[in-house]
Amino acid sequence: MDYKKIIPFLAMPILLLAVEAGSILLSLPIQAAGLVAFDNPNSVVNPIIFVVILLAFTGLLLLLIKYNLKKVISAVIGISIFLTFGYIFTALVTMVMGTTDAAIVVMLILSVLATVALYAYPEWYVIDILGIFIGAGVASIFGVSLNIWPVIVLLVILAVYDAISVYKTRHMITLAEGVIDLKSPILFVIPKRRSYSFIREGVGKLDEGGERSAFIMGMGDLIMPSILVVSANVFSKSDRLFGAINLPALGAIIGSLVGLVVLLYFVTSGRPQAGLPPLNGGTIIGFLVGWALVGFV
Repeated sequence: MDYKKIIPFLAMPILLLAVEAGSILLSLPIQAAGLVAFDNPNSVVNPIIFVVILLAFTGLLLLLIKYNLKKVISAVIGISIFLTFGYIFTALVTMVMGTTDAAIVVMLILSVLATVALYAYPEWYVIDILGIFIGAGVASIFGVSLNIWPVIVLLVILAVYDAISVYKTRHMITLAEGVIDLKSPILFVIPKRRSYSFIREGVGKLDEGGERSAFIMGMGDLIMPSILVVSANVFSKSDRLFGAINLPALGAIIGSLVGLVVLLYFVTSGRPQAGLPPLNGGTIIGFLVGWALVGFV
């Protein structure tokens, strides 16, 4: 057994668990700061709004890639990353310092430093560490903004969309390749060897075996399951284990890990895979099992 080949596959569930755990931890300060994406968490219109915004942003990036507007793409992604850091640090700084002018200054400084770090030194471990922070923050914001059933509707829609965009239209592959070529720090990078450097190599060219020097995972593949984890933990009325997580949320976590194992089985084929069908499906099933165990409360 080649343990060196197994290590990257073990890193992926660790990344998923880190995003899910971080999203639960961030949910409290984000709720306290009132940072919600939707005013009515029960509205079934919310998933539709989410998908429309996602499609618009995806369409914009594809258009920019088509016309090779690399600087514009980098600017759009950079601004999006900065704004995301701004929301997350607002919640954390407000929790410590309250709503003051000094808190705003600290939030801006931290957001700028984090964004600059991603672009000034985009090594794989910097991207992954800050990516966990971004993923956890985004998942937490949407998790506290959407009740459980709207989240499930959203995950089903996105799983179907991801399958179509990867296997049918293949535009998601085009988008991923464009982002990879720019070395934009909005992907999780899992190296296959110790000497690997994202700065020097990107994800690397295909070798004789048809493999690259690193695996990549889209942030959405880790964010979407985490949204249901947070929503279940916030909106389910069941008791929390150790005061931290309830059984439906724990079931969602376990289900997401099972879904990831299924995904990794297909990833070994070397072909691009749609991550959300197994990930979202496993998360939903795991949640339903946990929810049933507590009597659907």
